[in-house]
Amino acid sequence: MKIPKLQIGNITADIPIVQGGMGVRVSLSSLASAVANEGGIGTLSSIGLGDIVAMKKEYERMSREALVREIHKAKRMTNGNLAVNFMGVLSNADDLIVTAVSEGIKIIVFGTGLPIKLPALVKDSSVNLVPIVSSARVAELILRVWDKRYGITADGFILEGPLAGGHLGFSKDQLSRLHEFSLDRLLPDLLEVIKGYEDKYGRKIPVIAAGGIFNGKDIAHMLRLGASGVQMATRFVCTVECDVSSEFKQAYLDAKREDIVIIESPVGMPGRAIRNKFLKDLESQGEHTIKCPYRCLSACKADKANYCIAQVLLNSYFGDVDHGLIFCGQNAYRIEKIVTVKELISELLTELAAL
Repeated sequence: MKIPKLQIGNITADIPIVQGGMGVRVSLSSLASAVANEGGIGTLSSIGLGDIVAMKKEYERMSREALVREIHKAKRMTNGNLAVNFMGVLSNADDLIVTAVSEGIKIIVFGTGLPIKLPALVKDSSVNLVPIVSSARVAELILRVWDKRYGITADGFILEGPLAGGHLGFSKDQLSRLHEFSLDRLLPDLLEVIKGYEDKYGRKIPVIAAGGIFNGKDIAHMLRLGASGVQMATRFVCTVECDVSSEFKQAYLDAKREDIVIIESPVGMPGRAIRNKFLKDLESQGEHTIKCPYRCLSACKADKANYCIAQVLLNSYFGDVDHGLIFCGQNAYRIEKIVTVKELISELLTELAAL
């Protein structure tokens, strides 16, 4: 297969690979810049970047300043294409989006919520808006509202299937019927929905397939189904450039297929993670209440939560995996070693070119 470039609005990536934004410091400047240097799109996550202690008093300001520092670091390490990922349920999402745009980021990726007001926040037409969706129905709603209210359309969509890691846009019931919501079924429906808007605005709206993409064969399959590219996150955790602790990476390497489970997040959404000591202890200890010092997630049910998700994700980042949550995609158990980003992307492209 000839390896295509990926065009998102006014941005052209040399290879059709987007590194997914993984929250609470999993995808920082080191990883994102390394992917961008290899011709892909490197994505910074905007979540959980500030000093954990100082943020208890000045969460919004510390979050903003930390994001600026991370963007500056990434730009010093690459001239390639960078995106920043935002969760709509972040209490300070609007402030962080405006900040990223002011710092010259040209791709805004928005997930975990409907980006109905996103165009009002980002008035610079040179900035590309890319919502994450899990169905054609949600995409059609976004397209219709943006068209009617703002006279614009999306610059692309990331279609995240049910095999993804972290928070998922599917119900527990849907996740018990994975075959009914596979990317093979979701992608054709989304491609059909966007046709009318592509015609109206006279340009292609690329769809980037995500969730469970593991190797070059998977990439080729998505491209042949009509995707313009793929987003991969889990594969990039076990790279040298990923800033998480060695203990975090080792948990991926040690994981077996049966260790990867669906959990109920304090955010009120299902999530996929490795069933480690933390989750086992949580199951045996039963319910208890917490005091939330951050109020970082507008959707977080802190009064009913068994744990602070920001804190336990940070625990894993720093290496205390026995007291931490480890998000991962369904295929994390297939990873066998730690490699550089260059080695991983070379492997993926070699597999893709051979098909």
